[in-house]
Amino acid sequence: VPLQACGGGLAQAGGSLRLSCAASGRTINNYITGWFRQAPGKEREFVAFIGWIPGNYRNSVKGRFTISRDNAKNTVYLQMNSLKPEDTAVYYCAAAVRPGNYVVRSVYDYWGQGTQVTVSS
Repeated sequence: VPLQACGGGLAQAGGSLRLSCAASGRTINNYITGWFRQAPGKEREFVAFIGWIPGNYRNSVKGRFTISRDNAKNTVYLQMNSLKPEDTAVYYCAAAVRPGNYVVRSVYDYWGQGTQVTVSS
């Protein structure tokens, strides 16, 4: 399923951004959808996922980020509050069809292009 991520940009520390990931074709309700991020020189890492099971977050974003999805709009969101400079990265949305450990990149079958998030101190 093609995924289109957008909403990145520049924010100050303590600020907020909302990322969107729109799916075309098949309904996003059929998938587990997640967000990953990759900072320069680092591995791509799990941020959050949501689906027919409760959402899950990496520890460093719990209480600050919220993942949600609007099935009618076929879109997944990542609301990012209280942003920190260490949140700076390219953020990717992804969708998984198969059951598995959804904090692992390899479980995901489809990826959107990344959207840059830069947080200044």
